[in-house]
Amino acid sequence: MATKEKILIVEDEKDLVKLIRYNLEKEKFRVTSARDAETGLKMARQSKPDLILLDIMLPKMDGLEFLRTIRPEIDTPIILLSAKRSEMDRILGLKLGADDYMVKPFSIGELQARITGHLRRHAGAATNGEAKKTVAIGDINIDFERHEILVAGKPARLAPKEFAILKLLIEANGKVLSRDQLLQMIWGHEKDMEIDTRTVDQHIARLRRKLRSERERITTVPNFGYQIRMK
Repeated sequence: MATKEKILIVEDEKDLVKLIRYNLEKEKFRVTSARDAETGLKMARQSKPDLILLDIMLPKMDGLEFLRTIRPEIDTPIILLSAKRSEMDRILGLKLGADDYMVKPFSIGELQARITGHLRRHAGAATNGEAKKTVAIGDINIDFERHEILVAGKPARLAPKEFAILKLLIEANGKVLSRDQLLQMIWGHEKDMEIDTRTVDQHIARLRRKLRSERERITTVPNFGYQIRMK
């Protein structure tokens, strides 16, 4: 069996790391680990893993600060691992750019399924992105290959999920996309995942702010979803 993708585990529970590593390496994933966020950041920047498993409760710098720091730099899928069950913790993690949130204790089988799903979707998004070049809509100029956006000639720094939402709305060419459609296409939303449509609303709000003078191009269709005005 060929060696699979690289997984970085940032987790301070030795036994949990050992369990996850054992099961992932059985499936031929390449696994590295860090017991604190500072080391994890260095490893993420140097080795460029294909997916990160990130504990929230870490010594010194916590997982959310790690996420806040690394997300503008990479679009690697990140799955949060936490003993916290509250909705607010999930929402905060997703707002900061996490792709998924799993509550401890969790099934190793479910973790492997989610890892495989996120890797597949991420690879598909990268492949589709290779076919895109540049698009200009009003004062918005987008280079899909370089992941660069200018608004009225000035750079706009979008998080990966915000960029993905804008790209999908543009590809829809003015058609309305529902919140559920956006969840499915970007987060791979399934019934068993603890993600709701408010996540889309939060990302849309941040995207609009970053589009500055062009924010009104993204319009809300009440009780349904969003569309972008192309002209």
